[in-house]
Parts: sequence; C-alpha cells; structure tokens
Amino acid sequence: RRHHPIHAGIGARVLTREQILARKTGAGKATLPDGEEVAVRALTRDEVIVVQEIKNLADQDNYIIAKGMIDPVMSVEDVAIWASTGSAGDLVAVSEEIQRLSGLDQEAAKSRISAIRDGT
Repeated sequence: RRHHPIHAGIGARVLTREQILARKTGAGKATLPDGEEVAVRALTRDEVIVVQEIKNLADQDNYIIAKGMIDPVMSVEDVAIWASTGSAGDLVAVSEEIQRLSGLDQEAAKSRISAIRDGT
C-alpha cells in the first residue's frame, strides 16, 4: 500500500478510523477588552457550512458566537441581544478567537492559499 507523499515525513503516522472519529474540536479562552474571559471552541465542519449559507454578516457572527462559546452557553437570540446592547469589542474578541481556533481567520486562509499555490 502506497502512502501519499504528504504522509511520508519522518515520524508521520496515519490515523485510524477510530482515532479520527474520536477527535474533538480545539478549545481555548477569548479575552474581552476588560480582561474577563469566556471559554470557546472551534466550529465543526458542519457548523462552518451553515455559517457560509447565512447571508447577513451580523447573523453569521451571532451564529459563530452562539455555537463556539461554551462557557457561558448562549443561544443565537441571546447573542443578538448582547450584540445590540453590549460592547462591540466583546463580540469581536469572542468571534475572532472562535474563527482562529476553527482555522477561519485571515492568517490561516493566507497559509492555505500559499500551500495550494506552492503545491505543498
């Protein structure tokens, strides 16, 4: 059985089906401008697909935060209320950290584009 060249690196290993299915999304903390923190996680692929189907930017952001913020847990409706009454900086900090963990931030996108362009 031939391995794809990308897997031929020193120390590289191929995951089993069980290992792949057991993998969870990355998690971390988002720090608000006043120093307070909330717990967040990366979006799943299915959640990213839903985000891409949402046409309104505010609705996209509300969905990202509602799905990606794990402590405290908030619904899309809760996040919409927060967005209309809270500090924009709070929501931006949370949304950006979720996008970073999900590989959706601009640096990750630039890296993927470079890899595709360079053939790596």
